[in-house]
Amino acid sequence: MPSEVIMPQMGESIAEGTITKWLKKAGEPVKRDEPIFEISTDKVDAEIPAPVAGTLLEIRVQEGQTVPINTVVALIGEAGEATGATPPAADAKPAEPAPPAAAAAPPAPAPPAAAPAPAPAPAAKPAAAPPIPPAPAPTPAVASAPATAPAAPAAAPAREGGRVESIEERIRERSSPLVRKIAQENGVDIREIEGTGIYSRVTKNDILSYIENRKAGGPATAAAPAAREVAQPAEAEAAPRPAGAPAAAGARPSSAITERDEVVPMTKIRKITAENMILSKRTSAHVTTVFQVDYTNIARLRERHKDAFLEKNGVKLTYLPFIFRATIQALKEFPQVNGSIDGDNVVLHKDVHLGMAVALDWGLIVPVIRNADEKSILGLARATQDLAERARTKRLKPDEIHGGTFTITNPGVFGSLFGTPIILQPQVGILGVGTIEKRPVVVTDENGSDALGIRTVGYLALSFDHRLIDGADADRFLATVKKILEKGEFDLG
Repeated sequence: MPSEVIMPQMGESIAEGTITKWLKKAGEPVKRDEPIFEISTDKVDAEIPAPVAGTLLEIRVQEGQTVPINTVVALIGEAGEATGATPPAADAKPAEPAPPAAAAAPPAPAPPAAAPAPAPAPAAKPAAAPPIPPAPAPTPAVASAPATAPAAPAAAPAREGGRVESIEERIRERSSPLVRKIAQENGVDIREIEGTGIYSRVTKNDILSYIENRKAGGPATAAAPAAREVAQPAEAEAAPRPAGAPAAAGARPSSAITERDEVVPMTKIRKITAENMILSKRTSAHVTTVFQVDYTNIARLRERHKDAFLEKNGVKLTYLPFIFRATIQALKEFPQVNGSIDGDNVVLHKDVHLGMAVALDWGLIVPVIRNADEKSILGLARATQDLAERARTKRLKPDEIHGGTFTITNPGVFGSLFGTPIILQPQVGILGVGTIEKRPVVVTDENGSDALGIRTVGYLALSFDHRLIDGADADRFLATVKKILEKGEFDLG
């Protein structure tokens, strides 16, 4: 019997995964624990190894499709072994819908016979049922709609025999199993939610925001139909049109797509990053303060010990472990910076779980150094190298990118002087490290005389949530980090 390869559950709250790339083709031999495909989930991208050795007999879920966990995605067995004719999972769906074809505009479909309308309309011919757009809410009829109005971005195909999709099928197409589970637990009708995902897909953030607004007494439910009525004409007006097609009357040309433009769907990690960044800007009162730090003493310490450190421990001695160590010490003095906000409560975390942003070729990810306050310079150096390497090779575990209490990002590695980073929710602070380089600065000797000197300096930028952290406390925190770094007294053990 062939062995089944299933979509794994990459975390407690993960309900589905997207196959982004097959690393093996059907018919190729595979070794046990050899990576055979890559997946992307709401939490992490990862390479999935083969559960057994043998031949990859059949691939049942193609690249770009999203399926629930425990779905059989492939079969491994002996070469030539029969696989049966089990079809792919019914819930499989394209994860990244392709943009409309640029060749020619599809003809506008006639209104379906069953659609509600204020005025009598001729019944559609039974020979071909028109496709139904994926958005579940009916579009209000417009008396003088032009015949050349842009079609919906994507149409859901009619089922076999011309059968039109049921409401349940349409809801399933525009939401994930996790979103449907949250909706069921909270008594929410997904059709009432305006999806912000591609082609109006309802995301996890959409439904959580909707529930939060409803609890707060906001206009989430009452205003939903009116919002759709106002928003839909604008959405139709702004919808991408095929190259060469005439623009609708009144359409705004500022974002026009031409035949020379390349339209590429967002990757899953890019969409998740976008959603999280927008959520953070809406949630936290962002303020940024910037300090210049003199790293000269640390630079001298590194220069004396970096070769022996690498030879003895197998890791490079960079500036980051020193910055991590100084930040951890300051977080102990200012516990509110290592806190978070939970409704009307403030949570002061006793342990420091330090997030470190890692730039990838396909996006950004923030693995977490657990109990960083218990680690030495050597321990922090090892953890930094290990997490960065495994992030770039897609070998991080879901638990390693969640639960951080404070984050440090290092745009300076690309030459940036400093930035104003966005806070990673539900944290209340993030420290940006600018490039560290030699510059001429004013130095004062022991006699009080000033002179120009060459020092190793850089900027630290702290973005903080002003709902919890006052400006004075943020500056005192960063001044403490600066003082520890400039003193340069660290144990390298």
